Amino acid sequence: MNNEENIDLTNLKPDVRTLEDMRGVLFDQEWAKNQSNIDLYYMYRGINKLGELRYDITVMPPVMIGEEFNKTKGHEHPCRHSELYTVLEGEAIFLFQKGRENIEDVYAVMAKPGDCVTIGVDYSHITINPSKEKPLKMANWVSEVCEAYYDFIEKQGGACYFYTNNGWIKNKNYASVPEIRFEEPLKSCPPSLDFLK
Repeated sequence: MNNEENIDLTNLKPDVRTLEDMRGVLFDQEWAKNQSNIDLYYMYRGINKLGELRYDITVMPPVMIGEEFNKTKGHEHPCRHSELYTVLEGEAIFLFQKGRENIEDVYAVMAKPGDCVTIGVDYSHITINPSKEKPLKMANWVSEVCEAYYDFIEKQGGACYFYTNNGWIKNKNYASVPEIRFEEPLKSCPPSLDFLK
């Protein structure tokens, strides 16, 4: 699909993820206790389709959630499908974790406009907007037969790391978490999306 970044979202109705939806996965629980509900990010689903694949856009304002940078709730795909993300505007940190209470592997990818990131089939993931000034706008292709499960990350009170004003902080609800490592994004997207099916 060409000119993805030029899609006009003005008349499209997004699904909205609010603070109320996210309270259980936040680092700064003391801050969250006293906050009224606000919108944290907007998901425009099904903007385009290619067979069983669905094209979505997510817009994440540059708001702080207490000490933590704005982020998605986080999910996994038990159907063992990959996802493909592209940063359209702003910057993103994609955080990936493998394992349950004992995390086997955790890594982050810093991505800028035009960069692409694939989600491994064995990894849960969240996306973070690391800016206090710029919104993050990103797109993804995903199979419609693939469900997103949020239960485990909710149960653990978030991903295994939080990204805060003080940098990366481990989530103490996990039994063991290795040191985070960093990988580079893809500088161009794969020419075929067949690997997502």
